[in-house]
Amino acid sequence: MYQSTDYISTLPAFLTYFAIAVSMLGVFITVYVWITPYKEFAMIKEGNIAPAITLFGAVIGFVLPLNALVRAAVNVQDLLIWGGIILVVQVLAFLIANLFFKHLKQNIIDGQTSSAIFLAMVSIAIGMLNAASVGY
Repeated sequence: MYQSTDYISTLPAFLTYFAIAVSMLGVFITVYVWITPYKEFAMIKEGNIAPAITLFGAVIGFVLPLNALVRAAVNVQDLLIWGGIILVVQVLAFLIANLFFKHLKQNIIDGQTSSAIFLAMVSIAIGMLNAASVGY
């Protein structure tokens, strides 16, 4: 049985993994809004819900495998390497969806939530598969 001091001894590892995971989320959001052909935050501020939906799906799609990775990572290097791979897979999912569905950009700009939901679905579905693959 663990004593309270045993829990405290794992605090540095928790803080390290948590800080890395939050940093990776920040990097992912930065990369995602950089590669999208529209300005999510400005459009959200203007009341356009479509980019909020796509960003929501992208973040969930990234955090799902990141969660699995944090649980499975054997060390910080493992976390960083596989976190980068997860990021690349999620970005590729967005790029491929936009390659096959040319209308997505304009539909998101126009506030069409059906296209936003579709893009969020792609991000979350790929994220779930990504999570299953990472959780070796």
